[in-house]
Amino acid sequence: MDSVSLILVLILTIIFPPIGVAMVAGCGPDLLINICLTILGYFPGHIHAFYVIYIYHERREALRRGVVSEPRAPGIYSERVQSGGQSYGTVTRM
Repeated sequence: MDSVSLILVLILTIIFPPIGVAMVAGCGPDLLINICLTILGYFPGHIHAFYVIYIYHERREALRRGVVSEPRAPGIYSERVQSGGQSYGTVTRM
């Protein structure tokens, strides 16, 4: 199911980059940055969106492998992306 959702997010990101960032990071600074980059130029918005999605899914896979703490990714302000979608509290094995 995870690969299907990743493909859906990537397709929506190709169409309009802020939609993909909103789906992964939620409403916050990363979305605002991506909207500004998309307004300034369509290509920079895509680069930022794909970077945010890559970091999110990379952290999510690291959690599945059991790696709990990784250094913060530069340029990412969403805690949801930094933690791979894991909330604060007990870390459970998926």
